[in-house]
Amino acid sequence: MDWQTLQKGFESYLKLERSLSQNTIAAYKNDIRKLSGFMAENYAGINPKKTDHEMLMEFVHLTAKSGQEAVSQARMISGIKAFFKYLLMENLRNDDPAELLETPKIARKLPDTLSEIEITAIFDSIDLSTPEGTRNRAMLETLYSCGLRVSELTGLQVSNIRDKLGFIRVIGKGDKERLVPVGGQALKYIAQYRDQIRIHKKIDSKSRDILFLNKNGKGISRISVFNIVKKSALKAEITKNISPHTFRHSFATHLVEHGADLRAVQEMLGHESITTTEIYTHLDRNYLRENILTYHPRNLG
Repeated sequence: MDWQTLQKGFESYLKLERSLSQNTIAAYKNDIRKLSGFMAENYAGINPKKTDHEMLMEFVHLTAKSGQEAVSQARMISGIKAFFKYLLMENLRNDDPAELLETPKIARKLPDTLSEIEITAIFDSIDLSTPEGTRNRAMLETLYSCGLRVSELTGLQVSNIRDKLGFIRVIGKGDKERLVPVGGQALKYIAQYRDQIRIHKKIDSKSRDILFLNKNGKGISRISVFNIVKKSALKAEITKNISPHTFRHSFATHLVEHGADLRAVQEMLGHESITTTEIYTHLDRNYLRENILTYHPRNLG
């Protein structure tokens, strides 16, 4: 029962049982490779079945001393815990040496957001007289209207646009599906791009159902979307350091600011835990003050 052999089964477990994304699986596999390297160097001959809590603690402390950030440490510990849970499930161990590993506290960093005025400025900066401009407006409207991850945007399929119902079907992390409401403005620009621009393109056979295409008729890349966002922000004279994910953060923040139910926002974002969504309960202090002064009965009249 060596480390390398068990890693193959662990990968299958992460894919089939946990339905984790490819990026998370790759990160977890890399963490276990590092752990196995540490064990080979310091505890030669000790296999996963004999690894104990003190050995894991030593590995974690060594990693922390190397200067690894708290976020990376937390993910690494999650990977180790998942690995030993897998061994328990497979009856390869009857105890869990990783159960009591403590995850470092991570400061909850508030995501950068755009104001509603800044969102409008970016949209208005896009030149709709060009095919690329029409596509770009449709993409950014969709990002903001639906709070999509950039990978969900680039993977969005024509067949998953439900115009009449006002929904789009999204394939999120771990290939999990969800239906997300899409606003009238986004649908308007999606239709313009799809029916007036995309229809005339020579489309690569592998991208026939992909909605947003590059100039070669292939699905647009994440890097291209990132560059489009950067250029649009620059043209709108917005100096914030933004990315496609900023539109997702802004979508959630604006919903919460306008009174949307947090559970509904969680569903639309595709978060597994409500704790992840709760970060969007941060509200601009000026917004709160304005609302209190406007609506509090002791401030009326």
